[in-house]
Amino acid sequence: MQLKDIYGNLPQLETERLVLRKIKYEDIDDIHTYASNPEVSKYVFWGAHETRAATEEYVKMILALYEEGKIAPWGIHFKEDNKLIGTVDFVSWQPQHKTAEIGYALSVDYWGRGIATEAAKELIRFGMKEMDLVRIQAKSLVANIGSERVMEKAGMKFEGILRNFIFVKGAHYDVKMYSIIKEDTQI
Repeated sequence: MQLKDIYGNLPQLETERLVLRKIKYEDIDDIHTYASNPEVSKYVFWGAHETRAATEEYVKMILALYEEGKIAPWGIHFKEDNKLIGTVDFVSWQPQHKTAEIGYALSVDYWGRGIATEAAKELIRFGMKEMDLVRIQAKSLVANIGSERVMEKAGMKFEGILRNFIFVKGAHYDVKMYSIIKEDTQI
C-alpha cells in the first residue's frame, strides 16, 4: 500500500460518536476555537494559534496536502453537537516497514470524555486492517498525563522515555513512547 492509496482520497471513518473526515474550509472557526486555546497546545509540539489568520493558513495547508495526496489529518467531528473538535492523524508512515505514528489534538471542552481514545482506536483499527500496519506508535511529552491515558486506553503499551527527544517552545523535553502491534489487537 502506498501513500496515494490512502491520501489520494482520504476515507471518512465513523464511530459511535464521531465522524473522522476531511477538514473543510468551513471548519476554520471550530478549529480556531480549540487551536487558539493555550491549554490545548500546552503539551503538543505546536503553539496556540494566535490569530484567526493563523488558523486559516493551517486549514489552507491541510487542504493543499489533501490535493497533493500527502499525509494529512482527519478532522474529529462530534455528532452530538455537529462541531469539529479536534484532529487525529498518522503523523508519519513508513509503508516499507508497515509502521506508522499517530497524533491527536482535542478541544479542552471535550477532554475527559473518551473522545480522543475513540478516535485513536478507530485510526488504529483502520491502520491495522486497511493499511496492513504491524506497528503503530505514539509519543507524548512526559508531563502530558491526559495523552498518556489516551494511549493506554487505546491499547498501547509503554516502551520507554526518549530523553531530551524534542526541542520545542525553546526547551528540550523528554517524551514517552507507546506502541501497539498487530498481535496486541483483535483485528
